[in-house]
Amino acid sequence: MSFYDLSINTPAGQPLNMSDYKNKAVLIVNTATKCGLAPQFDALEKLHQNYRDDLVVLGFPCDQFANQEPETNDTVVEACRINHGVTFQLTEKIDVNGENTHPIFEYLKDELGGLLGKKVKWNFTKFLVAPDGKPFKRYAPTTTPDKIEKDIKKVIAK
Repeated sequence: MSFYDLSINTPAGQPLNMSDYKNKAVLIVNTATKCGLAPQFDALEKLHQNYRDDLVVLGFPCDQFANQEPETNDTVVEACRINHGVTFQLTEKIDVNGENTHPIFEYLKDELGGLLGKKVKWNFTKFLVAPDGKPFKRYAPTTTPDKIEKDIKKVIAK
């Protein structure tokens, strides 16, 4: 299985195939609108705007950490747009840990273990996938998007 074999739905239930992002870097982030790290939405949007030709930012809303994503699939896009100006693609709400972990996160955690092994520690854990579909690096929740920019430049330059 490769990254490009995976898919997820948008909040509106439309399929989103990772194969649509061939030859682009993809930054995958589990998000939560009520998390103390939610200001990262603004910096993620800046990356989306600055690198939109070479980078796809995907936000995966998740309510597994202290119930910090109260929004529904119907309201999450509007909440992110109003509060943070988000225009990058969001997905349906998912689990990133446990028996209902979404296959994209299963794949990424298998490829790029973290401090807690194959568990996601908290909201705003980030995974950078290179344009060839190979997972490049995993980032801690507290690693701000601007600190990832040098790695983005590196993978899109190859």
